[in-house]
Amino acid sequence: MSAPRLLTRPVAALALFAALAALPPVALALGDPFLVVVGGRMLVFAIAALSLDLILGYGAMVSFGHAAWLGLGAYAVGVLMRWGIDDLALQVLAALAVALPVAALTGAISLRTRGIYFIMITLAFGQMAYFFFVSLSALGGDDGMALTHRSTLAGLRLMETDEGLYYVTLAALALAFAGLWALVRSRFGRVLVGTRENALRMQAVGFRPFPFQLTAYLISAGICAVAGVFLANQALYVSPAYMSWQRSGELIVMVILGGIGNLTGAVAGAVVTIALEEGLARWSDHWRLGFGLLLVLVVLYSPGGLTGLARRLTGGRE
Repeated sequence: MSAPRLLTRPVAALALFAALAALPPVALALGDPFLVVVGGRMLVFAIAALSLDLILGYGAMVSFGHAAWLGLGAYAVGVLMRWGIDDLALQVLAALAVALPVAALTGAISLRTRGIYFIMITLAFGQMAYFFFVSLSALGGDDGMALTHRSTLAGLRLMETDEGLYYVTLAALALAFAGLWALVRSRFGRVLVGTRENALRMQAVGFRPFPFQLTAYLISAGICAVAGVFLANQALYVSPAYMSWQRSGELIVMVILGGIGNLTGAVAGAVVTIALEEGLARWSDHWRLGFGLLLVLVVLYSPGGLTGLARRLTGGRE
């Protein structure tokens, strides 16, 4: 697989975000408000896919437990709601306060391994988190917990409507995208990519891979936990199912479909995946078969994902 470029095309990114910003007015014009709900799910999983692409695309760390951070962020909202705390900023801080220490511990252990062993140990940690929350009857156990209302923002109920929640989530996605864009273009990002390509060579020139990989792992976990905060608000429900290995697999599929090591591709992959789920499910209960066949075709004929296919169709360069 060719090394992904650090720079994604600004025009493509701007066009994608412009299309996302235009979705609620389009839904209103079509008289289909459900499109805003679907779009909200797209944005939430775009944030999660972005976070995974940092470690998968730029650090070659294939995590099969990444959904654990999504679940921890969601449960931070649920627990604080029970205590009467519904401020979004406090919920985000709580999600980070829980996810980052856990990520520091599990990351320090996982990064002692490589390849298939890293995949299996992250899977094990993810399933430990899943079964831990399944066993917590105080938080609903396997049934999860319902939320009475959505979070407030600076005391304002801007997120009570689907449109308000949509645009707040879009703003969070834009901030995450801009932050990661700057990060992967920085010296830190170049060292991370160099470590992915040849860790021994990076050590020979004076860089220890472990601190860079662990830092990327922490940043990735934190951003995914924030996605969990918005997922809880979008669904008004929190469940251990958010942490399952199947959910982690779905995030990996989104990154692969969009194009590994391409931030714009991660967002596009999440958008297209959710759109295909909704579209194919209307045609058949066995929509996963069609989606799987499509994914196989993308992997076989466009290893660069949707962004690679778009570049070839437009005659562009990677």
